[in-house]
Amino acid sequence: MTLKQLQYIITVAETGNITEAAKKLFLAQPSLTASIHELEKEYGISIFSRSNKGIELTPEGEEFLGYARQVVEQADLIEERYTGRSFGKQRFCVSSQHYSFAVEAFVKLLQECGGDRYEFHMRETQTYEIIEDVAKLRSEIGVLYLNRFNETVIRKTLRDNNLTFESLFTAKPHVFIGRTSPLAAKETIALSDLKPYPRLSYEQGNHNSFYFSEEILSTMDSDRELVVCDRATLFNMLIGLNGYTICSGVINEELNGPNIIAKPLEVDDYMEIGYILPAGIRPSALTANYINYLKEAVTV
Repeated sequence: MTLKQLQYIITVAETGNITEAAKKLFLAQPSLTASIHELEKEYGISIFSRSNKGIELTPEGEEFLGYARQVVEQADLIEERYTGRSFGKQRFCVSSQHYSFAVEAFVKLLQECGGDRYEFHMRETQTYEIIEDVAKLRSEIGVLYLNRFNETVIRKTLRDNNLTFESLFTAKPHVFIGRTSPLAAKETIALSDLKPYPRLSYEQGNHNSFYFSEEILSTMDSDRELVVCDRATLFNMLIGLNGYTICSGVINEELNGPNIIAKPLEVDDYMEIGYILPAGIRPSALTANYINYLKEAVTV
């Protein structure tokens, strides 16, 4: 294995086309193909699947790509540190449940560390995909929560994927509602207060188990259920339909506007919110900085 071979894999994955990748790498296509076959043979894996439709990463290829990117990025850092030359764009990816503080930390990281050339990804996505993204090194870090209901299942899933969980803070459950909601005048909200109103939650795709729900009390019966995929839609429905969602209560008004408010929920429960990392891999400098910005965002 060589660094060049790893760069070849990354370029082919990015272009999705051997011919295009060969042009970008200034290589003859047969030489590029032979180099990839050599690497696949060395490790006894199939990195790409080939068909009439083109070329795609296999599941083991996705995992290999994550490691390849880590190695190439570390090599670039060494070169930059000791030669002073910059090698391409800075790249960073985080996968998270729908938390405004995670976005706030991401914005801070970009402002402080992005530099002149970067490619940063902020994936607000489904709970199982967060775990999968970090396990396969598509994302450097993931942000999600544990509580007494989901902890056993989530921790087992993390162990099975060789991931660790580090706690950021523990929150008492709140509800997000619109500022003009009939519930807005209450100091605290009881579960019985919520019954007349639509409950909003995030779609969890193929892993739509209660244990992977982004909202606590997901097994609680509700006559009116609205399931959405993104935060903007959820917030619009909170306001327009007097809906609610159960959450941590942490919100950034600067990023999300003044029309969503959080009210304490009268239940005996908690949300331990933290971040997940691959076990045995030292976090990159960008990941370490992002963790610091996460901690700042939840302590101000």
